[in-house]
Order: sequence, then structure tokens, then C-alpha cells
Amino acid sequence: MSVVLVTGSAGLIGSEAVRHFAGMGMDVVGLDNDMRKFFFGEEASTQWNQRRLEKDLKNYTHLDVDIRDYTEIEKIFQHYGKDLALIIHTAAQPSHDWAARDPFSDFSVNANGTLNLLQAARTFCPTTPFIFTSTNKVYGDTPNLLPLQELEKRWEIDPSHRYTVGIAEDMSIDQTKHSLFGASKVAADVLVQEYGRYFDMPTVCFRGGCLTGPNHSGTQLHGFLAYLMKCAMSGTHYTVFGYKGKQVRDNIHSADLISAFHQFYLNPRVAEVYNIGGGRESNCSMMEAIELCEQITGQPMNHSYAEDNRIGDHIWYISDLAKFKQHYPEWQITYDVPRILQEMYDYNQERWVVSHD
Repeated sequence: MSVVLVTGSAGLIGSEAVRHFAGMGMDVVGLDNDMRKFFFGEEASTQWNQRRLEKDLKNYTHLDVDIRDYTEIEKIFQHYGKDLALIIHTAAQPSHDWAARDPFSDFSVNANGTLNLLQAARTFCPTTPFIFTSTNKVYGDTPNLLPLQELEKRWEIDPSHRYTVGIAEDMSIDQTKHSLFGASKVAADVLVQEYGRYFDMPTVCFRGGCLTGPNHSGTQLHGFLAYLMKCAMSGTHYTVFGYKGKQVRDNIHSADLISAFHQFYLNPRVAEVYNIGGGRESNCSMMEAIELCEQITGQPMNHSYAEDNRIGDHIWYISDLAKFKQHYPEWQITYDVPRILQEMYDYNQERWVVSHD
């Protein structure tokens, strides 16, 4: 029996992973206790997605488990043991702003929860590939020190800089402002690397840009593209924070990220780190994203601008995908930002009621 264990299984990336590997005929065990509702309120609850997974997939088992509870985690790993073919760890507290409100919960979920999973894997299945969804926020605000140029609708890097194709994995994560969320993810990221190097385990950190897709339970504090389209469709007010609305993000569709996970599963490596996002193929500024939403919905967005940017926010971040593509040449980006936003609009007609006022 080949079992895939997915934490945060009702979330955006977790649920995409569940469907992908269940679709391959593997048994999938998901751990999710809807902490997203605790973090961001009822609108961010992932229970709707959990119910859909349980309804659609006969080879999916859902466990309402908190990854901070090592006793429960140990029981699960002991039960499945050597049958575990893959571990995908997506569960996290994902917001800068929220972390500052409750640093203990943020760190215990992001750092201690990751440690629990690594130690259980080391004990019961040390040769099983361990995939961790890290974040580009491990680089703190160091990207803001890059030579940037202001264009009409976006910031852009000096074309002569070596990061013109995107930010590579050699950027320092040290001596920079991370936000407390960034710090807890740094701790988890380094732990995943260390368990790989120290215990020769096949671990990988995917340092994601903006991870997105139609199943995202987007909220104001997390899930930029999904929340933007949700506001565009419902007429809800959206606030743009700082940088003249020209801040740039690369956006990777959840299906493209899971495709990268699959490639690693087929040919795992030890203690790897990859920057992963839309790269030069899928990125946008806030202004450009708003214009796209207005074109797709056919109505103006209800939005305003606030001068103060969020602490630790990036002005320009595009991932250099070269390292991953070199190691896994069959992988490629298949979604760009317009296609992602159009899919969100088409997919969420019932969840996000379109306003015609």
C-alpha cells in the first residue's frame, strides 16, 4: 500500500495535492483541523473543501488533527509507517499581520509543528520524501534592497542585475526584517534542511511566491489574487497598501506547484531548496491585477489606496526557476496570471456572488 500524507489537506495546496495523488490511485491521508478559520474567521474556513474531498474521493481519509500535538502525530506515523510513500507538509499560519498578534500560536504551528512531522518521519519512515511548502518571506525584506526602477504600472528590477530573470536561492536570509511569520517559517525551513543533511533524509523546501488557484479561501490578510477576485466579483471594498500599487508578485497556480511536487517525488534529492513561483512567465503588479479583474468581471473595482505598506512586504519579487528546471527539466509553468484570474471567476460563481449594482 502506498500512502501519501498531506498536512493542511483542506487548504489550497493541500487539497490540490490530495486530488492529484488520489487521482493516481494512491491512498491519501489528510491532516487538517481548520486552523484557517481560527486565524482569519468564518470566511476563511476550509470545511467546505474538506467536505468536497471526502465526497469526491473514496481513497481519501481525513483526520482532524493539530500538527502541534506530537502524541497524535506519532500515532499516525506509527500506524502507517513504511507504507508512507510521500509526506507533503502545507499546514501553516500564513500571515505577517496575524503573526504579530499571536506570536506563540504562529511559531508553534509553523516551527514546532514542522519539527513534530520531521521527527516522526525520521523515526518511522526516514527514506520517505518530505516536501515542505516554505515561503519567499524567508528572505525578509532583502529583495527591497535590489536596484528597482519605477515604471508606469509596476516596479521592475534594473535589467543589468543578475536577478533580472528572478531571485535565486543564493540570496541571504540573514540580517533582514522578516516579520514574525517570516521568522517562524525560517525556523521551519532550516529544520527541514537540517533533517535532510544531518540524517540523510530526502527533504525539500519549496520557497513559494504567491501560491494561488480557484480553491483558495482568500482573505484580506492572506491569498492576494483570490481575495482580489472575490472583492471584484462581490463589490467588496479592497485596500491597496503602499508602493503606489505597483508592487510586483509572481503567482503560481496550485496545479503547477503540485506538478513540481510530483517531479520531486519521482526523483527525490537530499536537503534541497528551490525558489518556486510563477517566475517571469506569471507575475503582475497590484495595478495590473486590478485592471485584469475589472476586464474579467466587466465592472469597476471598489478599491482605495493606503500609503503605509505592510511591514516586511516586498516591492518586487519574481522567482528564478532555473535551478528547479535544471534538476527537473520536464516541469514547466502552464498558467499565467490572466488565466488564473479567469479560472477563479469561472469557478467561484456560486461561492462569490457577483454584484451587478
